[in-house]
Order: sequence, then C-alpha cells, then structure tokens
Amino acid sequence: MAGSGDGRPDPDALLRQAAQEGRGRLKIFLGAAPGVGKTYEMLSEGIGRERDGIDVVIGVVETHGRIETEALTRGHEIIPRRSVPYEGRTLHEMDLDAILARRPRLVLVDELAHTNAPGSRHPKRYQDVEELLAAGIDVYSTVNIQHVESLNDVVASFTRVRVRETVPDRILEMAEIEVVDIPPDELIERLKAGKVYLPQEATRALGHFFSKSNLSALRELALRRAAQAVDVRMLEDVRALGLGGTWAGSERIVVAINELPGADLMVRAAKRVADGLRAPWTAVFIETPRAAGFTPAEHQRVAAAMTLATQLGAAVASVPAANVIDGIKGFLADARATQLILGKSRRSRWFELRHGSVVDRLVRETQGVTIHVLPLEEAPPVPHRARQRRRPGSGSATGYLVAAAMTGAVTASARALSHVLDIGNVGMLYLLPVMAAASLYGLRTGLFAGIASSLAYNFVFLPPVGTFSIANPENVVSVVVLLGVAFVTSQLAARVRAQADLASASARSNAILAGFLREIGSVNDPQEAAQMICADVRRLFGVHVVLMAPTDGAALAVQAATDPQYRVDIMDVAAASWAFDHGIPAGKGSGTLTASEWLFHPLKAGDRVLAVIGVARDSGEDPIRADQLPLLTALIDQAALVLERLRLVAEMRDVDVVRTRDKLRAALLSSVGHDLRTPLTAVIAAADALDHGATPSLIATIKAEAARLNRFVANLLDMARVEAGALKLNIEAVDLSDAVTSASYDARRALEGHQLRLDVPPDLPLIRADPQLLHHCLLNLLDNAGRYGDPGSEIVIEGRHRYGEIRLAVLDRGPGLPPGREGEVFETFRRLEGSDRAIGGTGLGLAIVKAFAEAMGLSVEAGNRPEGSGAMFALVFPSPLIVRDVAPESVT
Repeated sequence: MAGSGDGRPDPDALLRQAAQEGRGRLKIFLGAAPGVGKTYEMLSEGIGRERDGIDVVIGVVETHGRIETEALTRGHEIIPRRSVPYEGRTLHEMDLDAILARRPRLVLVDELAHTNAPGSRHPKRYQDVEELLAAGIDVYSTVNIQHVESLNDVVASFTRVRVRETVPDRILEMAEIEVVDIPPDELIERLKAGKVYLPQEATRALGHFFSKSNLSALRELALRRAAQAVDVRMLEDVRALGLGGTWAGSERIVVAINELPGADLMVRAAKRVADGLRAPWTAVFIETPRAAGFTPAEHQRVAAAMTLATQLGAAVASVPAANVIDGIKGFLADARATQLILGKSRRSRWFELRHGSVVDRLVRETQGVTIHVLPLEEAPPVPHRARQRRRPGSGSATGYLVAAAMTGAVTASARALSHVLDIGNVGMLYLLPVMAAASLYGLRTGLFAGIASSLAYNFVFLPPVGTFSIANPENVVSVVVLLGVAFVTSQLAARVRAQADLASASARSNAILAGFLREIGSVNDPQEAAQMICADVRRLFGVHVVLMAPTDGAALAVQAATDPQYRVDIMDVAAASWAFDHGIPAGKGSGTLTASEWLFHPLKAGDRVLAVIGVARDSGEDPIRADQLPLLTALIDQAALVLERLRLVAEMRDVDVVRTRDKLRAALLSSVGHDLRTPLTAVIAAADALDHGATPSLIATIKAEAARLNRFVANLLDMARVEAGALKLNIEAVDLSDAVTSASYDARRALEGHQLRLDVPPDLPLIRADPQLLHHCLLNLLDNAGRYGDPGSEIVIEGRHRYGEIRLAVLDRGPGLPPGREGEVFETFRRLEGSDRAIGGTGLGLAIVKAFAEAMGLSVEAGNRPEGSGAMFALVFPSPLIVRDVAPESVT
C-alpha cells in the first residue's frame, strides 16, 4: 500500500498537495474565549509581516472598542466595508470584491465564524475566506473554540450557551493553527477591568459563561483541537513523503469489527478508550472472500456494529483483503494507528492449530501498536446448510462432478498415449484438472481433484494395474509427490482466485461509481438528477428508493421515488427528519427509530445536509447488507456532490440576477442624475426665458432637449422589450441609402459640431430587415459617434459590399477603444474607462444596437480605425439577408 511505510508516497496525498499549489495559506488564531487577545495577536503578526516587506491589508477587524487593538490598526491599509441595506437598516460587511481587485499578499480577516448579511455572495465569512485562498491570497483569521462545528454540542453541554455561528472542522484542518492562550484567572481579571466587555456586560458574563470552570474546560478543548489539527497536517506530510512508522504525535485508535456476537461491545470499548484519550477513532471491517458466505445474522451483526460506531462518532471503513491479518496490518499502517482493539472468541486448540490465531499473529507482527484484546462470546453453532453457504471455497456438487469428469478425461487421454509417455510424465498430466478445479471452484474442489487424480494414477497406471496397491516403493513416492503438488497447487490457485475476485469486486465498484458519476454529472435539472439517483440505487441494490428534501424551508417532501406507490407514513417521515436534522442514518437497521420500514441516509456536502435518501425492501429485511454499505455510501457522497453543484449553480444564477438588478438600479440613478437632469435643466431654462419673449433659438432648444429626453426614454423601453423577449419583427426589403439618409436627418442635433460624410454607394443591393429597428440601430450609432468623437471632427457612414456580405460602418475620430476589449462596449451598462466610451451615458445605446441587430439576424463589430485614431462600429448583413431579385411592389 503506497504511502504506508513502503517508501512510496501516497498518490492521494500528493494530489491533495498539488491541489494547494497556487492557493493562499490560511493561519487561524484560535482562542478559548473572547478577550484572550486573538485579534491583537493577529494584528501584531500582520505588522511584523508588513515590516518584512509583505503587502498586508485589513479586510475586516472588530476592535470592540478596545484601545490597544484599535492602536494596532493605525498605519495599516484598511479596505472599506460595503454597505448592505437590510430591513430598514444598513449593515457593513467585508468587501470581498474590493479585496480581490486589490490582490494583496496577505489580508487580515477577523471573526471567521461570522454570518454575512442576507444578499451577500456567501452566507458565511469562512466561505469568503475560501474564495480569497482560491485566488492565491494568504489570510490570517481568528476564531473561538465554541464556534468549531464538531465541538458545538460539547461546549453547549457545560456552558449552557449554544452558538449558531460555526466553522466546519475542515477549515481548521487546512490551516496553520496558533493558540492564543492565557490562564483563566488572568482572563477573569481582564474582564473585571473592562478590557473585554463593558462593566455591566462583564458582571453578567462572570456569572455565566466566564466562570473559571468553563474557561478551564474551554482552554483544554482549544489546546486539544489545535493538537488534532496539527496531527492531521503532519500525517498528510508523512503520507506525501512515503515515510514509515506510526508518528505517534497523538493517539489514533482503530477497532476491528467482525461478524461474531459481541462486536458492539468492542465498539463501545473503543469509544471509551477514545474518550479517555480524547483521540480520533475508526471502526474497520475487513472484507475477505469468506465474508461472501456470511449468514443473514452475521451480516446484521456487522451492519449493527458499523452503524453504532457511526452514531458514537467514529469514522468507518470497509477494507477488501485476501485475509483478515493482511487487511488489518495494511489499514493500521495507512492510518498510522497507535492502538488497536479487537476481540478473541473461544476456539478449540484443534481449530487454532489448523487455522492459527489472528490475535497472536498481530501481536507478533505489528510493531509500535498497542493491542487491546477483548474476550468475546463463542459463536453460535451454524446449521449445516448455512455452513456450506458461508464457505465460498467449500465447493459445490457441480464443481465436484466437473473435477471428476476432468480427471476421467485426463485418465482416458493418458491411457491412449501410454505407448509414448512414461509413468512420470503421466503423473504431470494429472496436475491439469487440479489447477483447473481449484481456479474455477475453490480450494476444496481442487483438493478433491488432487485426491481423485492420485487414486486414478495409482489404479490405472501403477503396477499392479487395476488395484490400489503399489508394488514398487518408488511409485509410492510418486503418488505422495503428486498428492503434495496437487495440494500446493490447489492452495495457490485458490489464493489467486480469491485475489482476482477481490480485484474484480473493486473494479466493479469503481466502474459503478464512475458510470454513476458520468451519467448524473451531465444533468442540470435538480428534479431529473433526483430521479436518476433513485433509479440507479434501485438498479444496483434492488430496493425501493425515495429521495426527500425540504421545500421552501418547510418540512421534508418527496422529490423523487422509484415506485409511484411508495409508502411513507408518520414514522418514516420522523426517521427522515431525524436523519436530515442530525446528519446520521435513521430508520430500519440503523439503531434510531427502527420501527420505520425505511432506512434514511443524509446527503451531505461539507457541513450542509441537502436531502435524505431512503431505501426499503418488500420483504421487511434490512435494506442494505454490511458488505454493500461502502458502495452505497460512496454513491450517496457522489450524489450529494452533484446536488450541491446544482444548488450552487442555482445560487450563482440568483446572484447574477441580483447583480444585474443592482447594476440596473445604479444605471438608472446615474441616468436620472445626468441624462434626464441635463435636458430638463435646458428645458426649464428655456421656459423661464419665454417670460421675456419666445425666440426661434429658445423654441429649438426646447424641441431638441425634449427629443433627447424622448430618445433616452425610448432606449429604456427598447431595452425592456429586448430583455422581456417582446420584440416583434416586420421584415421587408430596405434600401440602405434611404435608411442612412433618414437616420442622419433625425440625428442632426446629436451630430452638431461634426462634419458628416455619407459614403454609401447607391447601387448597394437591398437588404431584408425591420426598418424601424434598423433606424434605431443607426440612430444610436450616430448618437454614440457624435457624443464621443473629437469636437469638429468628421463622422463617416461607410457602406461596402464584399465577400458576399454588406458592411455598414459608422466611424468617428476619438481616442478609440482599449485593445482587446472592443467587444465589451456592447454589454448592458458598459462604459469602458480610458476610452471614448467612458463619457456620460448609461451604456444602453450600444447594447440596444447589438440586441436589435441579432434579432434581425445581423452581427455587430467594434474596433479601432486602421488609419489614425477613432472608433469604428459596423452592422454586418450576411448573404441570406441580401436581396438578389426583388419585385417592384416589395421595394419600399
């Protein structure tokens, strides 16, 4: 096993390390309680990094009015927080986008467990931190031990305070941990001095959360959790380097589950040992070929023990192996376990002489591991038929008949060739049925073939022929050697077959998982994905399947089922709700709410339970056998990842809608402030001047500015029509010369101060378009050119018929467009900075041009003029829109 001490690095560990390349590093300052100085320590270290020349900014820091902490923020660059309106109030949150745009080397982010305001990109601040890390930015952050997800219940049990803001344990395991620790007495003195809370709050805190006993317990939890996080990272490095040994920086416990009565006792004993040592523990079942012949009662005992271990907080694993000893040794090496708990049942001396003792061999062959041996009850007697079923190598009637037939065939063939073969070579032929029988039907059938071959060899070929007596002592040796070789060959062939069966089962499981993920990974509809999950689980396990998930924050409801006649009664719903709320299996065969006919497993992605999947059988038996649990668990994990992906896609879609709405709101405010106010100011001024008498210039001003207002409102309405999909086309043959002339006349006010040159040949073919939409496109292009072209410069409308298409372009003389970003000018509300597209306006005009053009089947292009400065915008009419032969009545 790679990475288990054989000098080879663990590929999975190397892949995980490779995945961290390019990501930022996270350091967490972990404290036992508020007031220990986490923020102060984070800021102090940030100052030190800044002195070393590192680019450091403050993303968010909560000083809580502490003077010493506030003093450390001075001199640091602080990213301003963004304002979030919420229920009539304004909340201030860390500006994630501003930090990503600033791209410092290190950002300081206080209070990792914080919940963001509704409408933020991520609901939790630790998710903001994950995005910063993914962008390659290092992060320093702080958290108190009561906010760690796995310890939330533990802390609440003695503080009587349950916090709702938690951080998943995986965040701590990926981080460097620095414990900020002070003695409880010192923290209490700081509290009394008003350095943590205001005096009235401090008095109340001293009587509740900040008691000395609570602080001592919290301090111990913080130190132990930090040690566990360090141990996880150390093991990851050890596996990546392929180093051997247990590296017992802390205790790691493994309990080996078997099918015997008392397996649950071993699980409870392991739990007590783990609690006493405050150590992580794992329950493992070694799945050997012998497990295929377990009776239903034995399968039930294994499943019950594994379920109990899960409920008590253990990690569980099922490991395929050729035999129990190799499986346990391999798992211990891979897990770097320091203690092993296993059971030993009472066996007869004859049994141990024949089969050996698993416990004795593990004690002799496992170095550096403390082994706890628990006496177990003697296994109940197994009925003869069940005993035959449970021994996959015990053979079958068919196998024995085939072995006898193969032995007879070899005997007949050797008899026919006896005149050319000597007796020694005949004996070698009898190895063929032995190897074939052992490979096809197992060890006992192979041994039967070996005995039958020896007898046939003696009876037919060894003198005196026709009897089982042997006249020549040398032939006795031949028979014994043949029997011994047959025995060894049977053993080897049976072992190879068992290993092949294990490899085949592993390959089959991998193929099932790959096929399942490939099939469901391409689905983009959550309802379709749920139905496919149910169908695949039913196909693989032969059970009824139902998938339940919350709808709009309400109770669980059925999302998909394999059988329209599914039965989910009150008890089943209670089991499903338990599994969803607690994140552990519930229902039949689980140990919780076993009166339910269904077994419900949660579909979890990180610390979030997305749904529950229930399985049941018509027979009323346990839905899933112990040997099927690993495959079901793997399928559920893959299904949860798919559902999480679909949920995130939906969330991002909603976020995009919110962003577009915010952008529209900002653009409309800008428009009201500029595009509407400017012409309104001119109209009001002209109207005031009417008191002194109307003049042609005043009337022209009023008309021009009113037309400008009308055009702006028309742009807003046109964009609304485009986004609502309410455009109605009236396609007809259009003369581009007439269209250009009409648009130029209507845009004359926008083109004041510019020279307009029309370079549209009169012999251009007619094109098919909507005259009104084409007129709008040309008006917006001319308005854009008049607005942003240099004063007094020439604006050109150019038409060309080349390469089977017609290009109608508007060219101005301005600064032009930023190279490589020409296409962005057609985005809604986009105004490129540093170009002639950044002056005023809402950015709607060119977006409308693109939308109208695409609705008519045209394409639009933007670029810089090849000669000199200036921008060029072109409408491209493809060949299908060019009119070749037009009847006179169709020309307008």
